Amino acid sequence: MAKKWRHQMKSWITSKMELPADVMMDLPRITMIGQLHIYIENHRGLLTFTDKEVRLLLKQGQLLIKGEAFVIKTILPEEIMLEGKINNVIYIDN
Repeated sequence: MAKKWRHQMKSWITSKMELPADVMMDLPRITMIGQLHIYIENHRGLLTFTDKEVRLLLKQGQLLIKGEAFVIKTILPEEIMLEGKINNVIYIDN
C-alpha cells in the first residue's frame, strides 16, 4: 500500500514540477540509433552478456536485448552502450 502511494506521489510531483520521469522515478533511459547502437542509462547491473543476448537488472525487473554481434563499447556503473544488430528489446517484470 505504501509503495503504491509513494509511486503515485512521485508521479504527481514529476508532472507538477515538470521533471524528467527517468530522474524522479528511477526509470531506465534507453536511446537507440537504428538497429546499430543502444545506450541504456540508470540500470542496476549487467546480468548476462553474449554476442547474441544482453540482460540488465533494472530497479523493477530486467531488460533483455537480443540480436547479433554485440560488443560493449562503454560500460559504467549505471550506463552501458552496445554495438551490434539489435533485433528485440524486451522488458521482463519481476
